[in-house]
Amino acid sequence: MTYLLTNARFAGVFIMLLLLSGCARNPVLLQSTYQALPPHTEITNVPFYAQTEYQCGPATLAMVLNHQGVDTDVEELIPQVFLPGRDGSVQPEMLATVRRHKQLAFPIRGTMDALLNHLAAGDPVVVMQNLSLPIYPMWHYAVAIGYDLPSETLILRSGEIERHTMSFSRFDATWARTERWGFVVAEPGTLPEGITARNALEAISAYEESHGPLATLSSWQAFLERHPGNAMGQFALGNALYADQQLDNARKAFERATELDESMGAAWLNLGLLLLQSDAPEDAREALTHAASLDGSWQEKARLALDSLNND
Repeated sequence: MTYLLTNARFAGVFIMLLLLSGCARNPVLLQSTYQALPPHTEITNVPFYAQTEYQCGPATLAMVLNHQGVDTDVEELIPQVFLPGRDGSVQPEMLATVRRHKQLAFPIRGTMDALLNHLAAGDPVVVMQNLSLPIYPMWHYAVAIGYDLPSETLILRSGEIERHTMSFSRFDATWARTERWGFVVAEPGTLPEGITARNALEAISAYEESHGPLATLSSWQAFLERHPGNAMGQFALGNALYADQQLDNARKAFERATELDESMGAAWLNLGLLLLQSDAPEDAREALTHAASLDGSWQEKARLALDSLNND
């Protein structure tokens, strides 16, 4: 009986291994990726913290934050990010903890090409993997620190292994089960190469919620250097400039936002209120009229400002 049970267990494990290996397909890399990237990259100055059970989240954060020059360690990060009831760390807490340490967390595009490009640029990437099957997940965080194109191998700080190597295909299979979730860390005022405008907007906006508009001024400026035609970025820059008491530059940013998107009621409202403050009532009336004509949360405030202006 023992023999039969042992072999039944072995058969179950063997079948699972077959299923797992069957999911591992060679990820398709763009030809331009092979042509543009150096054949080998490894960010060797990323520190290593061995990850004990269920603490891979705090350990990976300690690695990337230390790499950014932030003085912290796993023990300090555990109560900030580890959720005992979940036996681990969830993505929102990972990103929020980065922001608590006055760094920005930028989600990356979920492709192997994007991942390798970030590594080639010198940015270690926190990645989330599912080391089991979707129906029985084993969530895991690691830090990708390098790659070797000829052997199609990724290099990670993972678990208790300081330099863990995985084939692109094997890694991508585990990464795909988390919808290829990952992020890079950068200090305010910098925007890592390859971050999409949408992901950058979300990351900087989240940082602004934690630290206020003034703290994001340099980040919005960096964003607009790369995306000058982004209306939301111009609007956010206007708010940050206003917080910095740069009223004329704030006005220009709000005006640029309304030029790029005439339906942005919030930009019209802020422009109108700023013009009122600058003693330009006629220009303010025009901007506030635009804001009041557009549906949204700004509409009532614009109408009240117009009523006050008309009654003066």
